Order: sequence, then C-alpha cells, then structure tokens
Amino acid sequence: MNLGMENETLEFKKSTSELDEGVIALSSMLNKHGEGTLYFGVKNDGTVIGQKDINESTLRDVSRKVAEGIKPQVIPEISLQLIDDKKIIKVTVKGNANIYSAFERYYIRSFDEDKKVSPDMLRELINSKGEPDLIVNEPTIRNDLTFETLKGLYLIKGHKINNEQFENNLKLYTNDGRFNYMAELLSDNNDISIKVVTFAGKDKTVMLKRTEYGMKCLISAVNEVLEYMDVINETKVKLGGKKRIEESYFDYACFKEAWLNACIHTRWIEKIPPAVYIFDDRIEIVSNGGLPKALNKTDFFKGVSKPVNQALLNIFTNLDLIDQTGHGVPLIINKYGEQAFYISDNTIIVTIPINKELLEKVDKPNDEIALSETEQKVYNCIRKNANITISELSDKVSIGDRQVMRVLNSLKNKNIIRREGSNKNGVWKIIEKQ
Repeated sequence: MNLGMENETLEFKKSTSELDEGVIALSSMLNKHGEGTLYFGVKNDGTVIGQKDINESTLRDVSRKVAEGIKPQVIPEISLQLIDDKKIIKVTVKGNANIYSAFERYYIRSFDEDKKVSPDMLRELINSKGEPDLIVNEPTIRNDLTFETLKGLYLIKGHKINNEQFENNLKLYTNDGRFNYMAELLSDNNDISIKVVTFAGKDKTVMLKRTEYGMKCLISAVNEVLEYMDVINETKVKLGGKKRIEESYFDYACFKEAWLNACIHTRWIEKIPPAVYIFDDRIEIVSNGGLPKALNKTDFFKGVSKPVNQALLNIFTNLDLIDQTGHGVPLIINKYGEQAFYISDNTIIVTIPINKELLEKVDKPNDEIALSETEQKVYNCIRKNANITISELSDKVSIGDRQVMRVLNSLKNKNIIRREGSNKNGVWKIIEKQ
C-alpha cells in the first residue's frame, strides 16, 4: 500500500532509528501550519514497509522524544496501525504557539524539506493566525480545472509530484472536497486578467497601450509581467563629449519585489487582480485590500509579513519566486523611502520612479551622438558580448541580417564601435570618448 507523497504537513520515516529527524520534521510543520503528521515504517515515496519489534516501549520512547525535543512542549497523538500485515506508527501533533524549536534549533517546512532558520527570521515568517486563508476556504463554481502548467513548474524546480495527490497537497480543495478559488487562480484556464497599462504623461488622461496577461495559471501570468518589464527596462545610452551616461529606466529589483508582494498579498477573494501602471515619470504597482488586520504600518515597513493568502505564499516559495525573508519592503524603503508606499484601508500602491528625466539632463556638447532605438539595442548587445555574431544580433534585436549590417556600419561611421581582427575571428570594441 502507498500513503501518497510527503508534503508540508506529512513526513515518512523508515523506522524509529530516524526518530530525531522525525522530531525536527514535526517542529518545522508546526512552525509552518500549526500541525503535522509523521509515520514510521514508511519509505519516503509513501510505500508501507512496516517496522519489526514495535511494542509499548517503542511508543513510549517516541512520545518521550517528541515531548522533550519540541519546545514549547506539545503532546503528540501516537497510534500503532496495521496495514497489509505491516506495523507502522502514526504520530500527529497540533499547536497554537508562533514558534517551535527542535533540540534548541529552529526549522520551517518548505514543501517536503525542513530548513533551518534563525528565531528572528521565524518571527517574521510565521503567520500569527491573523486572518483565515479565504481563497482556500472559498469554493469556485468550476469543476473542470486542470493544473498541467503548475505541475510542470514544480517539476522544473526539481520537486517530485504525485498526480493523484497533487491537488490535495497544495490545498486546492475546500474542506468539503470542491475546488477552491486558489485552484481557479492556478489552473490552466481561468477568467483572471492582469493588466499592464502605459499612459502618456503623468496622469491617466491618455492611454497609450494596454497589455493583458492572464486567462492561465497565475504563476505564468506573474512571470510574464516580470519578463515584459525586464524587456522595456533596457539600458539607454547617451554619448557625447567627455560623458557617457548609461542608466536603466527603473530599478528592476525593487519593481520585482513590489510586484511579487502585490500578487501574493492582494485580496484575491474580492476578484480584483493587481495591476501595473506606467507613466512618464513613474511606475505604480497597485494591489487590493490594504494591510492585513494583524499588521500595522510600523511592522510592515520593518519587513514583517503576515500573509493574507498563506497557502498561495507557500506555492510561490516552493517555486523560488519569493524567499519569505521579508526583505522586499525594506529594499524599496532603502532605495526610495517610506513615501514610495501609499497605504489605505482598501489599496496599497508602490511607486517606482523612472529615470527618464535623468537621462535627458545630460550635458549636450556640440558633438553629441544620438542613437536610434535599434542602434541602442545593437550597442547594448555588443557591450555585453564583444564576440557576438551577426546572426546572434539578428535574433536578439529581431531584425534581419542585412539590417544588422546597416546598423553596424552606422555605429562604425559614428565612431562608436570598431572591429578588431577578421570578420570570422575578430571582436567588437567600444570606442571610449575622451
């Protein structure tokens, strides 16, 4: 018989010779979810193999080790079970404390692993039972959901999945066995649309472009927004006189943290997705719902996290989209100050300034050289890779080989680049201005 696969509330051990490791697993599950189940006599793939020589003394030893090893103390529920004529031990623990240690060290569960962390980090990571996880408790009206994209993302990250238990392990069902709203968010097809809107000027009077991402697994849509913003954040170059200025339009690291936080902490239950608005002078990342009830502004600015959507946060963590260290908000504040955040009862807006004006304020000597958008792209590629070929430039810039040649000749004629060596084995050189 097979008991399924290990997850964030379930651990298997072959025998009580791994009792210490089992106690650590229980403490890490308590820290993450407030409960955990441990089996002895089961392989890590869920296969029941049993354990010989189990008696009342064995059960007492397990109970004593759990009670003495985990602090604050928890009283485990321990039972001897017989499956296919094989004896196994089941240990279940539950607790309400914020932080548990195992043998005076602290661990937290990440999928099926127990990761050691410091007490200070745990205080930031553990959700202190502030709000119910509404998107897990709320059923969706759809019953035709599939999760092939999400399964693929887990496999890419090296996680083993059990197709029969996948949805249960990720908490995609309500208590009565229906798909919940989080399941709809993460399904292959849904009605959730995320918008990235570009406006002309500094207000919303004139809309230049609206790009929609969604109708697919939320994780894919989130990543597509990150990729889009990375593409438009190309380094722009101004050349002339004694100055060369290279600046990105915005701080991508700050944007990424703000965007991921918006996607994790927005009140999805109200069915208002986060959005990105791009103006001439700034980018706004908007999320719905304000701060969690159990979190004040002081703790928020310090990086304390009390997630609105804990189960969704766990999935983002499993897929390495976020590390749960709470450093995102302090990173943005260190760069732009607390004024980067607008917080109301119903909305959080993070503002990331655009450096467009900085680039336009370069001193303009008479011999300044202006580059077209395509020339800037080719120039950027050459700066990153002096050995880049015409074919590679064509792929990266999305233009034909002949146009690449024309752009290269233009850059050479403007005395910006030169070719050293043969066409086959030579390299590109950037001509530095004196």
